[in-house]
Amino acid sequence: MAQKSWLPAESATLIEEIETTLGRLNDPAAIEARLLGLIDDHERHMDRESIGLNAGTNVMNPRAAALLSRSLGNRPSLGYPGDKYEMGMEYAEEIEVIAEDLAKRLFGAPFAEIRVGSGALANLYSFMATARPGDSIMAFTGEMGGHVTHHQAGAAGLYGLVTHAVPFDAARMTVDLDRLRDEAKRLRPKLITVAGSLCLYPYPVREMRQICDEVGAYLLYDAAHMGGLIAGRHFQAPLAEGAHLMTMSTYKAFGGPPSGLILSSDADLAKRLDQIAYPGLTANFDLGKTAALALSILDLLEHGEAYAAQAVANAKALGAALEAEGIATHHVQGRDVTESHHLALPAAPHGGGQSASKHLARANILLCGIGLPVAPVAGDLNGIRLGTQEVTRFGMKQDAMAGIARLMARVMVNAEAPEQVRPDVIAFRQAYQTMSYVR
Repeated sequence: MAQKSWLPAESATLIEEIETTLGRLNDPAAIEARLLGLIDDHERHMDRESIGLNAGTNVMNPRAAALLSRSLGNRPSLGYPGDKYEMGMEYAEEIEVIAEDLAKRLFGAPFAEIRVGSGALANLYSFMATARPGDSIMAFTGEMGGHVTHHQAGAAGLYGLVTHAVPFDAARMTVDLDRLRDEAKRLRPKLITVAGSLCLYPYPVREMRQICDEVGAYLLYDAAHMGGLIAGRHFQAPLAEGAHLMTMSTYKAFGGPPSGLILSSDADLAKRLDQIAYPGLTANFDLGKTAALALSILDLLEHGEAYAAQAVANAKALGAALEAEGIATHHVQGRDVTESHHLALPAAPHGGGQSASKHLARANILLCGIGLPVAPVAGDLNGIRLGTQEVTRFGMKQDAMAGIARLMARVMVNAEAPEQVRPDVIAFRQAYQTMSYVR
């Protein structure tokens, strides 16, 4: 078969190996058995035998996950409730309205767009609602947690926007408001984006909104990772603080299905987003996902505050435990190691962010690299990012964080072979198999 020449060499090699093996399986039953076996292996590995510290993943309420396989997900849903193109949608229409109403209730927002398929698409919809191709926007760079969707290689660039950096105060890990005002007055952007893939501390949303008002720009808060904490009232309240729009993924800290969500208090923007979704880019959408989202929101309405508080407490405890084990964290001097569920580690002592993550993965400790405003690491990311949302959902509290730190230190400080540590990681996980903070 033709290979994708643009892929990294290791990816191309793996794909070729899998396709070669698959080519030997001519019996559909054998292929099905392989497929089902891989699903079982993946679920065992991720859900029962690994310490999940990936900031971009989570586990879903099993009752919500079961809704993804119900037959309602097979049916297209095109049009507004009460005026669907296909007939027979009277029950599904109510599901759609319930999900939207619950999202508005959860975030105290007048408008919610629930049909978007991912956080990246939520950002694209927001770019399209606030700017035209050729316009300038401002966003966080990768070193300050900005996401690729804000930049040339992602949704913003693909839509034709020109992205400029939001000035950053690296020492305080926040926006440099004076420089932002000067740059915004010079560039006259249509949109300024705040937050992204790493949020250790709340950002100055009110002050940024004032700058936006001075230059005629919209303010977008990218809550991709913070949605669950914002829902639980344990980070900041971006819409109440002045953001025109808030986008997010509905998995990650949110703990729902893989999808996206947009919240707004602006009726004109809500109308534009609606028109982008229908009849524009979404049109038909997944009702199974919509039902799963509604049930996940009910979890957050009932347990969100306790869940968010525990996730933050766990991150602080894990940061302190890692430092006690000799693993430095990256944070603002004089402040807590974090005020969210995120933690950041300088990657240089550990060979780079992705290199260290792949090494730890062999011990079933799962995390990933991230950019930080520190000296670069040649050929790799200069930071390591951790998130405590998944271990919190599996019932871990502060006392468990010391155990995680010891297991990480055995690999990162004591240089034990990760395969030697892996059985102890699996044994550690056996005490945490039941999900918490679900109805």
